Amino acid sequence: MSGHSKWANIKHRKGAQDAKRAKVFTRLIREITVAARQGGGDAESNPRLRSAMLTARSSNMPNDTIEKAIKRGTGDIDGMIIEEITYEGYGPGGVAILVECQTDNKNRTTAEVRHCFGKFNGNLGSNGCVTFIFDRKGVVMLDGERCDLETVMDAAIDAGAEDVEEDGDLISVTTAMEDLLSVSEALTRADLPVMSSELAQIPNTLTKV
Repeated sequence: MSGHSKWANIKHRKGAQDAKRAKVFTRLIREITVAARQGGGDAESNPRLRSAMLTARSSNMPNDTIEKAIKRGTGDIDGMIIEEITYEGYGPGGVAILVECQTDNKNRTTAEVRHCFGKFNGNLGSNGCVTFIFDRKGVVMLDGERCDLETVMDAAIDAGAEDVEEDGDLISVTTAMEDLLSVSEALTRADLPVMSSELAQIPNTLTKV
């Protein structure tokens, strides 16, 4: 006979789920704040902010939390100053690595990133050493088990997407950065199972490790 009550198990599961959601919310709030600081608080003219807001809403973040994050980024309300820093370097096998960080302590983060590169036989490089290999794009991920590639491809092309790829049970749609929101909304209107929508750094060349 188990020594744990059903309520204890539910409470434990709920606690783990709440902690996971809080971690996701923290990351999204920082992304919204940085996007608003860099490109302004108008989502119509700031594609990065539009993308961050779309992801936050798909994660069920309350609207007032989103609005506070935007105002913190534009300086309308006080709050912790979050900087965005990009590090570049090489990992084992000469693989190019681009690390995008959001931090309130630049010196601490630089030391931690340098430690990680060194620990796993990589090298932290100078600014510009690998950025030319990457392009910032919009990426929409769909559940490939609930739709077929041809249907997604037709809808994505009509919406202005650049590329569609299937990888196992996932289908990814790549867009220009400024087209991410419109393509994601078009796929949703077509009743396709959109799982996530975000901006990402896409490599234009691959290395077999």
